[in-house]
Amino acid sequence: MIYIALHSSKEEHVDLKQIASEQDIPKHFLSKILQILVKHKILQSMKGPKGGFRLNRPANEITLIQIIEAIDGLDVFNQCGIGFKKCDDNHPCPIHYEFKPVRARVEKLFREKTLQELTEEIESGESFVSLTNPLRQ
Repeated sequence: MIYIALHSSKEEHVDLKQIASEQDIPKHFLSKILQILVKHKILQSMKGPKGGFRLNRPANEITLIQIIEAIDGLDVFNQCGIGFKKCDDNHPCPIHYEFKPVRARVEKLFREKTLQELTEEIESGESFVSLTNPLRQ
């Protein structure tokens, strides 16, 4: 999503092959993920010679939680920290009360942080992510 946010615009779409190649992601796997994001109206897909993917709405309107929810669902924010199937306030695991507030803070971060904020931090040099295949550098 960061790659698409940085490399696409209303006029320019990012090609699946380009993303797969630059990020060293299997094309078939990436295609499935991107189609999920299209289905959830986070991305827009265009076919043809100038086709590819771009954001379906401004990056400041896309939160990380929306991306997580589309791809993996939000169960991770309700699951036990050590993987027990039955763990809640009535039946806590050994780390339940320490993990619960950490999980809540992470969820809050993902609800509040937008794709725009991530791309701005990268463009300003405040943050760094590898958006190209390290084997090609």
